[in-house]
Amino acid sequence: MTTVTPAATPKAKRLPAEARPPRPSSAHRRSTPLTIAMLAVLAYFLLPQFWLLIASTKSTQDLFNSFGLWFSQAPQLLSNIKATFTQDDGVFGRWLLNTVLYAGASALGAALLAAAAGYGFAKYRFRGHGTAFNLVLGAIMIPTTALAIPTYLLFAKAGLVNTPWAVILPSLISPFGLYLMRIYAEDAVPDSLIEAARMDGAGELRIFLTIALRLLAPGLVTVILFTLVATWNNYFLPLIMLNDPDLYPITVGLSRWADQAQNGGAGASSDLLALVVTGSLISIVPLVLAFLLLQRYWQSGLATGGVKQ
Repeated sequence: MTTVTPAATPKAKRLPAEARPPRPSSAHRRSTPLTIAMLAVLAYFLLPQFWLLIASTKSTQDLFNSFGLWFSQAPQLLSNIKATFTQDDGVFGRWLLNTVLYAGASALGAALLAAAAGYGFAKYRFRGHGTAFNLVLGAIMIPTTALAIPTYLLFAKAGLVNTPWAVILPSLISPFGLYLMRIYAEDAVPDSLIEAARMDGAGELRIFLTIALRLLAPGLVTVILFTLVATWNNYFLPLIMLNDPDLYPITVGLSRWADQAQNGGAGASSDLLALVVTGSLISIVPLVLAFLLLQRYWQSGLATGGVKQ
């Protein structure tokens, strides 16, 4: 008896990879509502900066007589910048240097203190550990303006009012920075590395300075940026702490110019109003540069902190 083998079903021919239609990738999918929402958010943040740039090219008269979102017929940005730095014997340059000093010293000091305290909370256990950290979390909820008057009274007793220390020392305390560094140190600094350093005879301070600080560098940059922006834009604390115009930061100095322009009887005809707008533009340039220079370290720090080691 002859067995008949059924014919094999012909297989479908597979197209070469080059001829296959590309599959939709989730990375290339676009959402129209999300795009519109992101454009709206982008316009919300960039529109004030765009207006500030345009307004800095105008005279005081053009600020009131021309369209706010476009240049006037006679732009004068360079003239406004020169007048800003020469007004009142060049006091704006001193305000700018004061702001750099206050913000720079506060940012570096706050980052180092937050790194030391955050590392201690993350890697050591001591009596009252949980209570102390809960107090730090509670301090985050307290607005800084509520502490301004008690801080002024303390500094007045110590004789530090109307000195740079009256602005720098309160800015060194950053509860949010401490909390951020504690969370970051838990994963960025492995316990096995600390134990290996201890077995090699390294002390706790040496471990922190030579090993932990290097691993915490991206987190330090994040705290530096946050503290730098907060101190740079701080207005209320230096307002109540400083009486000498030569010690003013940009925020208080420009506010005084604005008061003079509005209350001096000149109103819209005062040239100070154009200088206030130009000074405001100059004041944001260092912050933009600092963010552009440090953002790659900041982004790498956030990415590293989000990965379990």
